Amino acid sequence: MKIKLGVFFGGKSVEHEISIISMIEATLRLDEEKYEIVPIYIAKTGEMYTGEDLLDLEMYRDMDVLLKRCYKVAVIRDGKKINVVRVPAPLIGKSILNTIDVAFPIVHGTNCEDGSVAGFLNLLDIPYVGPDILASSVGMDKIVMKKVLKESGLPVVDYIGFYSKEYIKDEDKILNEINEKLKYPLIVKPGNLGSSVGIKKVKDKVELEEAILFAMEFADRIIVENCVSKLKEINCAVIGNITESTATECEEPILAGEILSYTDKYVGDRKTKGGKLGKVGPRKGGKLGARKGGTGGVNNSTEGKKLPADIPNDVRDEIQNLAKETFKVLGCSGISRIDFLIDEEINKIYVNEINTIPGALSWYLFEASGRKFEDVLEEAINIAIKRHSDREKITFSYDQNILALTGGVKRN
Repeated sequence: MKIKLGVFFGGKSVEHEISIISMIEATLRLDEEKYEIVPIYIAKTGEMYTGEDLLDLEMYRDMDVLLKRCYKVAVIRDGKKINVVRVPAPLIGKSILNTIDVAFPIVHGTNCEDGSVAGFLNLLDIPYVGPDILASSVGMDKIVMKKVLKESGLPVVDYIGFYSKEYIKDEDKILNEINEKLKYPLIVKPGNLGSSVGIKKVKDKVELEEAILFAMEFADRIIVENCVSKLKEINCAVIGNITESTATECEEPILAGEILSYTDKYVGDRKTKGGKLGKVGPRKGGKLGARKGGTGGVNNSTEGKKLPADIPNDVRDEIQNLAKETFKVLGCSGISRIDFLIDEEINKIYVNEINTIPGALSWYLFEASGRKFEDVLEEAINIAIKRHSDREKITFSYDQNILALTGGVKRN
């Protein structure tokens, strides 16, 4: 009997479209003999939809048409079942469209990857792939993450974090603190976004002020950090849990500019029909998805990067160990990607950030490490099932009603 896998994607996030592409990448690799895919699309409005057409990448070119072909739904627990039900309930016809055994959130960015979806799935009490609420929240918040990593003895660049309201209230105080504690050039970025959104490199105070205002358009927390001058960026993915994990081969992104941009990551410069969606291949049943083994819309091929990275073996070993330790310290589970900065001038490695649910789930890094991505996905699902089983042994609430025993609450 197949496992009904509820794949959650989309969301109210600037990385909404990246999430859709990541979902396509992953679901094409899932073993259709073992899993029945139940797509749960979270629209930018927060409404949820399901339908077979959601697995067709080409359909997303016209969202109005796509959503008319799908059902608006809610995901609810009814006894021991997790049901996908139509909303509003139809006067004629069935209201329960499907059930879900295991959830697989493939979401990126705020309102999704930051613990929002993990919290929802926790309330449903369903096994789900990926980080729990705490790991999601800490991993998304670059400021908190750096504090945790620094406290744990992991190397991070010097930084200053603040709320946008603090900056509006006392701009001079924060600017003076930055100029006293950090050195130009600096990197300014939103404190809780991924995909290189809202990031700028600045060389003086004027550019700093402009970059802070720009970053404030995307988040209410801002981080300013020292820029590594002679920089080499290295990425490494990890799969596992806090007790056991495995790191992949390392990649070295090739920067088109001074920093790795959203365009570098997801668009690139290939002139294919429809942009990076490029060619698509058939899914069983005739639907179209991302080309199996291809980019499928995300610039996650070897184009634009060195894979394996051009680094000595001892540096590769150190990065892989740091990746696993970062994964463990932050309490991650499933598949994550950790990004590193190497200062080649002083031969120093820094942990830059973690992507607790990376774009396209970093399938190319696992395949470059000699693993079939189908096997990686199955391992991530098994880890989720095991974690849920372990959680069921922990007492979170009592069966008895203490209000019935005390006779209620006395008011003065």
